[in-house]
Amino acid sequence: MADVRSRTESVFREESGRIVASLIRFSGSFDVAEEAMQDAFTKALETWPASGIPANPAAWITTAARRRLIDEMRKRRVRREKGAEIACASEAVMPADSDEEMPDDRLRLMFTCCHPALNLEAQVGLTLRTLGGLTTTEIARSFLMPEATLAQRLVRAKKKIRDARIPYEVPPVHRLAERLESVRSVIYLIFNEGYSATYGEALIRADLCGESIRLARVLCDLLPADSESEGLLALMLLQDSRRIARTGSAGELITLEEQDRTLWNPDEIREARALLSRDHARDRYRVEALIALEHARAATPSDTDWHMIAHLYGQLIAITPSPVVELNRAVAIAMSAGFENGLTAIDAIQGLGEYYLYHAARADLLRRMGRLPESAAAYRRALELATNPVERDYLLKRLQTVECG
Repeated sequence: MADVRSRTESVFREESGRIVASLIRFSGSFDVAEEAMQDAFTKALETWPASGIPANPAAWITTAARRRLIDEMRKRRVRREKGAEIACASEAVMPADSDEEMPDDRLRLMFTCCHPALNLEAQVGLTLRTLGGLTTTEIARSFLMPEATLAQRLVRAKKKIRDARIPYEVPPVHRLAERLESVRSVIYLIFNEGYSATYGEALIRADLCGESIRLARVLCDLLPADSESEGLLALMLLQDSRRIARTGSAGELITLEEQDRTLWNPDEIREARALLSRDHARDRYRVEALIALEHARAATPSDTDWHMIAHLYGQLIAITPSPVVELNRAVAIAMSAGFENGLTAIDAIQGLGEYYLYHAARADLLRRMGRLPESAAAYRRALELATNPVERDYLLKRLQTVECG
């Protein structure tokens, strides 16, 4: 029974975005769709241990949820006919009758959540929660903000969609630009959660990585002249190309420096290189992709052009200032201009005190410099903040190494 529950939860985690997107299109309501999906999932947990997991579990959950929605709509219609002042299930957002330009329900939902009436954080957070299946905790980590603060913003965003009657539809192609930045951010944040999961037994959620790449391809097909979407696709392909090499046979984390580069996916690297070879202005994703390409070009860690990577991070900071980008640049400085210079650059960064990778990067440089007691203290702080067990195991091993001298 435990195995059935585990497999059921896995199906729900991997397919929830697809299911809720189709249910919102059917019902026209975020909250009603989510409630129906949760109800169907509960029924699956009650039914499947005895009957077995169906051949198409996602379809089973979707059908059960739709039946609940139909029953609820019928009940509400009856109550309205009796004079009850109850809003219909589609009071928040009405689905479009058809949309030949956007056949993908999940991309449609992204453009709906990324309505310009909402602020950028609300747009991205709501889409990650609804479509990406990410928890509030996981999204809060992406924004480097308290979980309670993010939860309040998501509630306000849903209320605004309901009160403003924002339609569940995609704007005409000539008006997509006002939502594209948020849509790209959502796709990349979902990828990042898949690439380095906040929680769970595994470091990587391949389902989220694959879905993000698929959505980026759909976006590129929709807007073939959009260089930023191409850059985003190239970036994710390059990062995903290293996926197999990032963990060992026991699921343990293997750092970029220690990876077997023969395991990197050459097809993804080749596709990304072709996307980056086109003559376009350098935007955020294109610069990040060029950084990833520098790593892909290096046959061994010592072949890495850290000077170029530090230079590219400087360009990225000019485009999109961020303490996380500053941290990555500081690491590149350490590898190209000396550990002391890199540590000085890290210590000058503000706002990353609760970010475990900040302390892990400091710990690693201090270790390389032979300052082991300071390194151990930084590893302990990183361990306090890290949430993924695979990353915690890696940090613990590093801590034990420096403590042993």
